[in-house]
Amino acid sequence: MKLKKKTIANVNVTGKTVFMRVDFNVPLEDGQITDDRRIRLALDSIRSVVNRGGRLILASHLGRPKGIGPEEGLSLAPCAARLSELLPNTRVRLAPDCIGDAVDDMVLDMNDRDVLLLENLRFHQGEKARDAGFAAQLAALAEIYCQESFGTAHRKDASMIAVPEEMGLHGAPRVAGFLLVREIEVLSDAFDNPRHPFVAILGGAKVSDKLTAIENVLKRVDAVLIGGGMAYTFLLGQGSTVGDSLVDPDSVDKSAKLLRRTEKGGAKLLLPLDHVCGQELSERTPTKTCDHAIPSGWKGLDIGPKTLQQFTGVIANAKTIYWNGPMGAFEKQPFAAGTRDLAEVIALATRQHSLTSIIGGGDSASAVLQFGLADEMTHVSTGGGASLHMLEGHKFHAVELLDG
Repeated sequence: MKLKKKTIANVNVTGKTVFMRVDFNVPLEDGQITDDRRIRLALDSIRSVVNRGGRLILASHLGRPKGIGPEEGLSLAPCAARLSELLPNTRVRLAPDCIGDAVDDMVLDMNDRDVLLLENLRFHQGEKARDAGFAAQLAALAEIYCQESFGTAHRKDASMIAVPEEMGLHGAPRVAGFLLVREIEVLSDAFDNPRHPFVAILGGAKVSDKLTAIENVLKRVDAVLIGGGMAYTFLLGQGSTVGDSLVDPDSVDKSAKLLRRTEKGGAKLLLPLDHVCGQELSERTPTKTCDHAIPSGWKGLDIGPKTLQQFTGVIANAKTIYWNGPMGAFEKQPFAAGTRDLAEVIALATRQHSLTSIIGGGDSASAVLQFGLADEMTHVSTGGGASLHMLEGHKFHAVELLDG
């Protein structure tokens, strides 16, 4: 599907100030970026402004601050440093905040081709609350709005909705960035007219975040394979013994009802048959493989070999796959095999059987990158929640606001 929206290439930016909402929510370890993919993928849009003599203001969130001011470890300073390395001939500065007199002064001091990265938007409650006053201060910084944050395209935050609304009232152009366009067009082509069998693989820890999504996804796919920590809430609802595995008590009944509905027909919902278990989530914990029942004192932390075999059989017949969420605690070596082996199965099927493989951002993207398999997938998205939102059949208000 061709996204019928103007892009940053369609506006004259020379001598003008552009407010670009990007997604620099990158993983950090000891203050260092461990995966700069989201920064690198925004470079085409960034360079489009800089190379044509525009003044570029970048805005992003990082992590989940409380919204009451700066928090240690959640500053965008590492992103500014990395961007400076990627743009060696460009002056890149980090603002001390995202609104206020100091920011206004730095914007006035900008020259053509300069880049100013605002500090973490979510240090202010106004971002998540979609506060009109907060949005107005951001909107006053620039003359052109560019939406380049696919990872938050499903959010209704101030920078996503209220800022372009405010700027539109004053006739400012509101356009899409190249990454946003590419993500939406690739995912639309895969989801709107998928080749069947169409299989969704959903994992991760929190089942409460995905129950509604699973229900909606079941209407569009032929099978859903469930792994990761969320599987144990379903298994408990099914009557299985899950030991000390991660469970969301508030979601057990809802999960059980969803399972009963799928048993009456429609798409299949498959749960793990066995589990790699540990006594705690650590590299050195004792491990064992448990069939069905997990004893007290043990936690299910990865899918087992029988589950991998079952899932592999489903993948072998699939024509389209969407994968969102790891199969276990892949960051810890004893529990990485399920996610790694599944990624290898999908990569092989993509190479050999023309499988369309869509990796839905987040931890799934981190996993395939860590295992060196990202280039073998059809598409690795930058937005886990946003891509799942699309798979459910929803549109993005943040995109609909842009100029056509």
